[in-house]
Order: sequence, then structure tokens, then C-alpha cells
Amino acid sequence: MSKVFLIVKRGVLLVLIFSAASIKAQRISDDEVSDKESPTGYILATGRRLPFLYAISLDEAINVANNNTANAIISRNKVALDRLDGQLLGDPANLLLSEEGETVYVINHHGSIDNGEFGQHGGRGQIAVLQVDALLDSRNDRTANALIRLMDSGGFGAIGAILLPDLLVVNNAENNLTEDGGNRIAFIDRRTGSLRSTVELSLGSPGFQCQDYPVPYVAPYGPPRNLTVLSSDPSFGCFPNPNGLAMGVSSDGTRYLFTANGGTDDVSVVDLERALAGDRGAELHRIPDQQGAWGIAATPDGKFIFVASGGSQRAATAGNTISVLDVDRARKSGDAEIARILVGTDDPQQASHPLILSVTPDGRELVVPNLRGDNVSIIDIELAVSGDATAEVARIPLTRLDGNPARPKGSAISPDGRYAIISGGSGSQPYSQELGYVYIIDLQTRSLVGTVVGVGNDPYGLAVVYR
Repeated sequence: MSKVFLIVKRGVLLVLIFSAASIKAQRISDDEVSDKESPTGYILATGRRLPFLYAISLDEAINVANNNTANAIISRNKVALDRLDGQLLGDPANLLLSEEGETVYVINHHGSIDNGEFGQHGGRGQIAVLQVDALLDSRNDRTANALIRLMDSGGFGAIGAILLPDLLVVNNAENNLTEDGGNRIAFIDRRTGSLRSTVELSLGSPGFQCQDYPVPYVAPYGPPRNLTVLSSDPSFGCFPNPNGLAMGVSSDGTRYLFTANGGTDDVSVVDLERALAGDRGAELHRIPDQQGAWGIAATPDGKFIFVASGGSQRAATAGNTISVLDVDRARKSGDAEIARILVGTDDPQQASHPLILSVTPDGRELVVPNLRGDNVSIIDIELAVSGDATAEVARIPLTRLDGNPARPKGSAISPDGRYAIISGGSGSQPYSQELGYVYIIDLQTRSLVGTVVGVGNDPYGLAVVYR
């Protein structure tokens, strides 16, 4: 049987005749091409205290023969040039893939430092820009061949970041050689590395005042003095120390930045349009959370924000909940938390310490690594938004071969939504030891399907790219 198609093109009637056999042949050919061009997934993991960016084959990681081995690791890529004596430098804690997946921006939390010697917080933050194809080449293992350039983060203790079309937006959570004193969001030109703008978050929280440091900063006042060097300490509470960063979108299309403030146990709401116009005081208000706000993520449509209550900077305690924020409410006031979901534990008094959470591409589920719970929570977002206490629909335990706690920290979701990637490790010295783990969870079966060992010393940030 033949099919006739009539097409008018530039006033000329074209008659196209296709036989059923030719159509079938064409479909077979397309299927064959599709099979040949099926993309391969790769995991990118920041090694943190061991300053490499790890490239891992996702296919090899879920191969049963490679379980609990380092066989899936393709290469380890330097995130800074070595010191002249050969010492590795860098502190890669977070990363962002460019929109087309050709470039990765790695956030060096304390810049190009030797983690063994730099025993305190408050290093100058830095962004390493690496070429993805080069870091996926095994011939570049343990080299800086993928490194394109380094950019300043505009402050100290860089960590949370998002990408805008021309800008990299970075939270600077600390101050010079101190874990306290961070209040700045930097806007960095992705092409030149230039600092284009900053937003300075207000100081103080209930019971704490910081009246000797004007915000926004005005000369001749310098950085605040006599700050607490390390948490936990009861004097924390003046400075927000912004950790994770996410972008929400209101119903009218206005964009807002949300910063997870570990120093003041709350979330800042920043008008992004005002910030992009150069307004350093674009922060609108604060939304309280349980404690120690750290990880933060938005739904794909930007309508809801999820905040993980991590470790307190005031006391040696940690949270166990996820706060659900409504962006339309957040733009108007600090009364924007519409639900608070217990994760990682059934005991409201037990700390599970949720950390770097991720939303699946379809916006249906939230993946939460619980550092002290040694498990991963899967949250049904529709149930969470409605305040349903049963929103945690699965809890997956994680273990290590050596019997030590898994300590899951980071998470990422494969673009097809099939797998959750989780990083974990204790960050023990000597930092030259590859003690980190990466776990692969099948979100369809709610099961652990692969474990990669030897991934850095204290891996945090993760991403998945296809080639």
C-alpha cells in the first residue's frame, strides 16, 4: 500500500508518494541511529579536602561487577595549579554545569589552599572553570589539563551558587580567617570573571545585634572585628553566613533569590531584579527555619523552595526537618513556611541533619541526604506542599565497607530522573586519603544499585552530564 502526500511550496504543488515498505525501512533506520547515539551518563563529584573533581562513569558505577570499587572512576582533575613544591591546592565543595553541559564551574570554598595546612575557616573563595570533555578524558587523570581559568568569588568561604545567562551568583558564607561574618552575595561575570555587583544581607537576629557594622558597607568602616572563629559558639547570630542558594519565581514571573542562613537560622528573600540593577540592599525580609539552614532547592517552576535544617552554628546540635516555602507568600512577608516535614528519623527529638537536597526534573520528588541519619529520604513534593506528615515516602540506609558512618552530604539527580547520586564521607585526615563514597540510588525501585569508593576525601557537590 502507498501513501500520497500533497505539499504546496512556493506556489508549486508537490506530490510525494511513499510506499509502506519505504516508511517501515525509514523507521528501522531511525531506530538504529537512535541506538547508536544513546548518550552515556557521567557523574562529576567534588573531592573537597582532596582537591580533585572526579569524573565517574554512571554505567560502570551501576555495573554489579564494580560495586564497592573505584573501577568506575575515569579521571581526577585538578581544580587549581599545584604549589611550586608540588602540593595539591584547592577546596572544591560545590559545582554547577553550564546550560549546554560544556563547562563546569567548581566552587573552591577556601580558594587555592593546602587543606592540611589551612586549619581554619575564612579563606578567599574561588571558582575554577573546567572543560567537561577534557575532564572526561582518562588521559588527563591527575592533571590540570581540563582547567581553563580561576575566578575570585568576591568574598570568603564561597559555597552556594546559581547560574544566570551571563552571571555566576555566589554566596560568601564567611569572613577573613573566621567562620562567622559572612553576609555577601556576589554577582560575577561568567566571561571575564569581573565582580559586577554585590548584595549585602542585613545583620542581626532575635537576641543579637551588630550595630557597629553598617549594611550596605560604607567606607571608612572595614570588616567587623572580634568575630567568632569557629562554630559552634553562642555568639553566632549577628551574621547570616549564607550557605545554599536557590532561585524562586512568583506567579507574575518576578525572580527572587533565597539564601539558607546558617548563622541566623533563617532564609533571606532577595529581589533579584533589584540586585541586578545594582541595589546592594535588595534583601526584602527573613523566613525563620528550624535551625542551621544549609541546603536549599527550588521546584522546576520556581514556585516552592525547600530548606534543609542542618547543623547549628550556635550549639552542637542539628535539625531534622525540611521547610517548605511558598514563593508568592515569601515575596510579601516572612510568613512563607507552609509546611515542615520530618526527615531521616521517626523521632522528632533525634537529629538527622539533612544537607544538600535535590528536586527531580519532573518536580515530583525531593531527595534528601541525612548526614547524621546515615540515610537518604525521598519526599513526595505534592504531599509535602499540602503539609502531609507522610510526605517522606521512602528512606534508604547507606553503609560503608569499613564500618564507619556513611555521612551522606551531597545529592544530584540524573537528567532523566532515574537515578539519585549521593556523596558521603567523614573528611578524616590525612586529607590525601581517598575516603569518600558515591552512592547511586534507583528512584524507580527505591534501591541502592551501585557504590563507588575512593572519591575524594569529603565529597560534597555533584552533577550528572551526558555525552
